[in-house]
Amino acid sequence: MFTGLVSDVGTILSVSGEGDLRRIAIRCAYDPAGIALGASIACSGPCLTAVSIAPDEGGAVFEVDAAAETLARTNVGAWAPGRRINLERSLKIGDELGGHLVTGHVDGLAEIVARDAVTDGAWGPSERFTLRAPPALAKFIAEKGSVCLDGTSLTVNTVDGDLFSVLLIPHTLQVTTWGERRKGDAVNLEVDLIARYAARLSEARV
Repeated sequence: MFTGLVSDVGTILSVSGEGDLRRIAIRCAYDPAGIALGASIACSGPCLTAVSIAPDEGGAVFEVDAAAETLARTNVGAWAPGRRINLERSLKIGDELGGHLVTGHVDGLAEIVARDAVTDGAWGPSERFTLRAPPALAKFIAEKGSVCLDGTSLTVNTVDGDLFSVLLIPHTLQVTTWGERRKGDAVNLEVDLIARYAARLSEARV
């Protein structure tokens, strides 16, 4: 489990393999001594397993495997060396739950259809992103509810059909990859866990 609060931004060093399995090497600032082999790390949304860890100057390099389901549902298949990704270590009992409960099981891709500056304060601009959700997932997104986009826990501001918007403050734009996102980009979408189960229970009563 995760919270959607990004704790580091990693860089893709290499991608190897073809077809339904890719091995991806990621450089991060995490202490390698604190990453156990087999640890779960949220990598811009999807929960991936560390299959190797090695010390690196200022941090570590860890490798993960992305299989068919991950490649089909997420943007991982488009990752290439040099790309920066949001990272979060798994939640520990007793940790502060500052975002919302995130599983790291991405439901699909949302497309950024607009990015607009809202305010320009002393710490930089806040930005409103408008995104289009896949039709099958749009019903799970509610105004003032939570959504996880590229591994970031965000509050939904508005909903209009399959379009929804989120507001990112200067701090979030600076410490995540959101400052790099542009119109047309596809981001990993995980709908709120509670909304998913509530909808399923409602369907079961019909």
